[in-house]
Amino acid sequence: MPKIVQIAYRKLKEVGYFHLPDHLELNTSEECLIDTENGLEVGSVLSLPRSVETMPADIRKVIRKLSREDRNQVIFNQKKEEEAFRSCVEKVEDRELNMKLVTVEYTFSRSKLFIYYTAPERVDFRELVKDLAYIFKTRIEMCQVGVRDEAKMVGGFGCCGRRLCCVTFLKDFKPVTIDMAKEQELSLASSKISGVCGRLMCCLSYEYTFYQEEKKRYPEVDSKLKVKEGLGKVRGINILRQTVTLEMEDGTTREYKVADLNWPKNSEKEAKK
Repeated sequence: MPKIVQIAYRKLKEVGYFHLPDHLELNTSEECLIDTENGLEVGSVLSLPRSVETMPADIRKVIRKLSREDRNQVIFNQKKEEEAFRSCVEKVEDRELNMKLVTVEYTFSRSKLFIYYTAPERVDFRELVKDLAYIFKTRIEMCQVGVRDEAKMVGGFGCCGRRLCCVTFLKDFKPVTIDMAKEQELSLASSKISGVCGRLMCCLSYEYTFYQEEKKRYPEVDSKLKVKEGLGKVRGINILRQTVTLEMEDGTTREYKVADLNWPKNSEKEAKK
C-alpha cells in the first residue's frame, strides 16, 4: 500500500502530507527534501509514515533524505539569506516603506525568495519587488505575517524559562482571551500574561478547561458555609492546593480542604432547610 508522511517545512512551519516512495524510510524529526508548489524545499518529519488505500491525486512527493551535499547547500543558502536580509532592509529604508522585515528564506534551489514582514497597514511594495528581483535574479514573494508568526520564526524564551511553545510544538494559533486568565485567577497585568509577541500567552488556554470543570467542586466566593467552628463566608479558593478560605463571624480566617467541607450540603442555604 502507498504511504504518506506528515512534514513541516519553511520557517512558518507549514504542515502537509507527502507521498513517501517505497524505497525511502523516514523517522520523526528527520530532515528530507520535498517537492512543493515552489520547487524543492527542506522539511522535517512530524510523524511516522502511514499506509493509505488511495493516494490523493494532488499530493506531492518526498524526494530523498538530506545528503551531505544537501546539508552543505542548506548552509550555503543560510549565508545567502543573511546577505539578502541586509539588502532587503536597505531597500525598504530607501523606499521609506512602513514595514518591518522579520526574516527571509530561500527555497532549496534558490529559485524563489520569501520575504516575511509585519506592517500596521497595507503596503504597496511593487517597486520594492522590482528592486529585489533585479538584485537577486530570482522570484520574490512578499509574505505579511502577524506578531505571533514573527515570534514563531525568530524564536526566544518565555517567562517560564523554556523555548516558546510556538517554536517547539504548536502547529497553529488558537484564540486566547482575557477570560482564560480571569478563570485561573491570574494577575491581569499585561506584563504578566503577555508573551514576547505582545499578545496573550498561548499557554493561558492549556488549563482553562480544567479550571472550568474543577471550579464546579468549589463554593462561590462570598457564599456562606457552615462548619463545626461556625458560619463562615468564602473569601477565596485555591484550585492547586484544593482549599477554601473562610472568614468566620469573629473576623478570623480559616483554610479548609474542599473535600472536608462536604459542600454543598453544609452551605447556609442547605443548613436552613
